Amino acid sequence: MDTIDHLDYDDIEAAARRIHGHTRPIALAPAESDGSLWLAMEFLQHTGTFKARGAANFLSAHLEEHTLPEAGVTIASGGNAGLACAWAARRHDITATVFVPATAPAVKVARLISYGARVKQIGDSYADAAAACAQFAAETGALQSHAYDNPLIAAGAGTLMQEIHAHLPSLDTVLVAVGGGGLYAGIATAAAYYGVRVVAVEPENCCALHAGLEAGHPVPVPVNSIAADSLGARTVTPLALTAAAGCDTCSLLVSDDAITAARAHLWDDRRLAVEHGGATALAALTSGTYIPEPGETVCVILCGANTTLADLDTPEG
Repeated sequence: MDTIDHLDYDDIEAAARRIHGHTRPIALAPAESDGSLWLAMEFLQHTGTFKARGAANFLSAHLEEHTLPEAGVTIASGGNAGLACAWAARRHDITATVFVPATAPAVKVARLISYGARVKQIGDSYADAAAACAQFAAETGALQSHAYDNPLIAAGAGTLMQEIHAHLPSLDTVLVAVGGGGLYAGIATAAAYYGVRVVAVEPENCCALHAGLEAGHPVPVPVNSIAADSLGARTVTPLALTAAAGCDTCSLLVSDDAITAARAHLWDDRRLAVEHGGATALAALTSGTYIPEPGETVCVILCGANTTLADLDTPEG
């Protein structure tokens, strides 16, 4: 079920069927009075990020196929994917064991515990947590999920684009933040079906997709960004590169300062509190890295808000 290296729109339609009634439908807000810019407020999703879509699809598909072991499910995560996995597992009374780096934000660890997950904090990076998770799965027989490199996870994420297009059928361009590429792969697959352009936005020092597109294959990159807790993948998934080959994609990089400024803008101007990864796509617009053409209709995905108001360092305090 999980071994395919590409996505089709049929996979996204199947995911939409599985998660219908379990996830919250997307809320769209106009950011400009002329309707040229829209904000997709996916941070209102269960667990605070789009990850709930993929987790719900992953577990529902395995339940359909009777491939869920008694040991439950396990996942390594910087925080958000673990939250989604724990939330989806709790809905089905499934044991979830979540491995996160010791550096994971305290707010995410606390929420994991509130969802009933068994939390294991290992090492200083996602790679350390992933290695421990793989060992745990091998020893216990638990079903190993992945934060982004899984077709069921990516297909679930792609349902977001399906819902956006239903509301905005004349949409020209969607801007999306990219970490390991799960969200991007789903968005790009659906966008290609609809003829929508995708602008993939990454931090300058967390640019796994950008580097992979330049090299033509996944390559390891440094991870050093204010948004690394949610976008800090060392390599992009092959699913993302395959999806990029099938759609109109523009890959852009933004600085940490631009991300911080975009995040502050959302709070100061709109009273929307998102995490740094959630503001990364918008940073391409607010920094002038991406300038829409006259008449272009653009939607920016605000993908996550697992943060605290205490770290919103803005001029208004």
